[in-house]
Amino acid sequence: MGLVSIVVVSWNSARYLPRCLDGIRAQTHRDIEVIAVDNASSDDSASSFERVIRNDTNRGFSAAVNQALAVAQGEFVLLLNPDCFLAPEYIERLLPVFDDPSVGAATGLLMRAEGDAVDTAGIRMTRTGRHLDIMVAPRERVEVFGVSGAAAMYRMSFLRDAAVDGEIFDEDFFAYREDADLAWRGRLLGWRAVCEPRALAHHVRRVTPEARRELPADINMHSVKNRFLLRAKNEGWYLALRNAPFELTRDVLVILAALTIERTSLPAFGWLWRNRARIRAKRREIQRRRKVSDRELARWFR
Repeated sequence: MGLVSIVVVSWNSARYLPRCLDGIRAQTHRDIEVIAVDNASSDDSASSFERVIRNDTNRGFSAAVNQALAVAQGEFVLLLNPDCFLAPEYIERLLPVFDDPSVGAATGLLMRAEGDAVDTAGIRMTRTGRHLDIMVAPRERVEVFGVSGAAAMYRMSFLRDAAVDGEIFDEDFFAYREDADLAWRGRLLGWRAVCEPRALAHHVRRVTPEARRELPADINMHSVKNRFLLRAKNEGWYLALRNAPFELTRDVLVILAALTIERTSLPAFGWLWRNRARIRAKRREIQRRRKVSDRELARWFR
């Protein structure tokens, strides 16, 4: 079925990596290469890999993935979080999904590492401007809006097609929501995404809305920033008007929260203003190349 390049980005991930790497070694599909990028970890994460790109600073998740993709040789890419553990047949069961040439991305069914709860079966979009994990297990292969970056498989030709100004994952996102951005861009370009529930993995979910107040301030700031960046790049006027009552209501709540209980997220709005020209340029490029109308995409925003 072809070479699969497995990309692992580590940042102080040493406690998770032994189990993650055991899952990679146990894969029944043997034609793989592992490319690791370490974002200046202060633990011994980098020493876990035979082949690793070491960054002197934390360049962010998106930039690290792009570094790996620049040297990847595979026809397919599996983006794997260090805290995600694959069942042995994960890759073997995902590859047949790509027999359909319109499929650019696929995911298996990810379960929470503790218990039997579903972690994600893909990404769903809401009319409030949020993207959420599908937390119901499908009984059979099903199309989804997009796939979570925790254990996402991509067709390399899709990734190259989706690149904007040489970046496959938008490095302005730094951390979080970059998978939703790629999913939305892929949809605009006519690519599809699929969940194959027979491919299983387990994921340690560390970032949830319930745990927001316990997260580092810079992570929450990027989350706020990326909420607006995601729509500024990808949302057409039809969707913007259709979703406006829902999006604007939540936007007001987000802004009020930043002004009151989470003032450390206020720099998000300054960043968006300072970088408005670059955001507009990316938007123009994406909208110029789009093949699918907002009216066709509207069914995914519920």
